[in-house]
Amino acid sequence: MIMRPGQQQLLLPVSPFFMWSSLIVALLLDMVPLGRGAWTPDVLALVIVFWSVHQPARVGIGAAFFFGLCMDVHQSAMLGQHALSYTTLSFLAIMVHRRLLWHSVISQALQVLPLFALSHLIELVIRMIGGGVFPGWTLLIAPALEGLLWPLVSVILLAPQRRTPDPDANRPL
Repeated sequence: MIMRPGQQQLLLPVSPFFMWSSLIVALLLDMVPLGRGAWTPDVLALVIVFWSVHQPARVGIGAAFFFGLCMDVHQSAMLGQHALSYTTLSFLAIMVHRRLLWHSVISQALQVLPLFALSHLIELVIRMIGGGVFPGWTLLIAPALEGLLWPLVSVILLAPQRRTPDPDANRPL
């Protein structure tokens, strides 16, 4: 088996329960009534991109669409605003997932930054077409914060897969 550069250990298979519960926790974090500003990072978009890159067969465009509709209903946004943004984000993440996994986490963060910027641009355009108010230039901070959070999210969401299996003398891996 060919190992990715810089990867020291093989990852265990991801638990579907952990994967879907992390998506639901991210949805709930985005639903916390803290007065969501234009500069706040979208945690759900970050987790959707992460799982679309690491598990594209399990978390795909359909899941992104469903969570986008949930966010649209919660924020009383134009129906489909977040759904279109998240599905575009998931589609692009699935398109680049093979290439992205060969790079270090810092390099991955730089490569997903344009995806997050495009996602916020889609939301802004749909909001403006619907007659919404321009949120201000602080909107440019959100994709940068999401890019900065990528390494942290990678460490947290890959932690259960990095645990060591039961040592066995007959099984060196």
